Amino acid sequence: MAVSIVPTSWQAERVRVWRLGIAALLSALATACVVATLGGPTAIERLASIGASAPASSAADAPTVVPSPDLLPPLPTLRLLSSDAAGSSIERASFTSSSLAGEGSFFVYLPPGYASTTRRYPVLYLLHGRNGHASAFLEIGIQESLDRLITDGAIPPMIAVMIQDRSGLNNWRDIGRRHSETYVVEVQELVDRMLGTIPTRAARAIAGSSMGGFGAMNVALANPLRFAVVESWLGYFNNLEGALRADQPVISRLGLHAFLYGAAADPVAAPAQDPAFAAELRAAGAQAESAIYPGGHSLEKVREHLHTGLLFAGRSLRAAQRRAAVEEAQRLTGQGSERGQTTR
Repeated sequence: MAVSIVPTSWQAERVRVWRLGIAALLSALATACVVATLGGPTAIERLASIGASAPASSAADAPTVVPSPDLLPPLPTLRLLSSDAAGSSIERASFTSSSLAGEGSFFVYLPPGYASTTRRYPVLYLLHGRNGHASAFLEIGIQESLDRLITDGAIPPMIAVMIQDRSGLNNWRDIGRRHSETYVVEVQELVDRMLGTIPTRAARAIAGSSMGGFGAMNVALANPLRFAVVESWLGYFNNLEGALRADQPVISRLGLHAFLYGAAADPVAAPAQDPAFAAELRAAGAQAESAIYPGGHSLEKVREHLHTGLLFAGRSLRAAQRRAAVEEAQRLTGQGSERGQTTR
């Protein structure tokens, strides 16, 4: 997609608008601190639903607060790359990313029947390895695997978004002018505006391979109110213990599904990290599983266990949405009881 030249005056206006949006968000966060003092975690989570464009499945699972659509930058265009006999398609979008200070792009898997329904779907976000490419997930057969699992009813129909980071030794981290961690959130918010997603925490999963496995865990822990499922495939967890400790109240309240696996002969990511970090996740209140498979560090290893990773993601998203629905029903029932008591 070609990037158009925007007049300087419009650039200045966009900066002004975004600053207003950031100021409003900071104000909301300050209010959240007061609400937390008065009402605890549930009050904070309820606050997130203010100004949401779509209804949340739970007050504790509300969509991300975003500025008015009139103030947001234009959406990128999805370009169809291919479709298959099962009815799914692969599309691609590129856009000017403020987080990367350059071009960002991603591939999208749209499940069978997407174009002919108004149904909304959960989303799995996928992060590639160091100096890798988002197309690697297509090369190892993610479209065919998702088609099969969805058609068999093993997982609910879902969208998969394969995000392309800029190459370098530190994918998926905020370093200097390149904010790759923030970029993932930027893409997530674009996808919620562009596609028929369920725009709630309970309907979002994030996974990655190798350095993308680190990135998935890093992004999930940095944004605990955005993702209900996280997976690391041949990844590592350097210096993430502090973020996990900080997230413990959110994880214990809302839950988190995690699956971590390594390879026994991996010279890049020590496999012993997987069961160890899974144990730390469980101690924080997450439902975390781990595995160590034979072999070494390779994309072929990810291909071998792609079915397992996708199956975990789909089933965990289903469980997270059921939990959110139950909690929302309980919240509404509780509100009804409170109203009844005040009218007696």
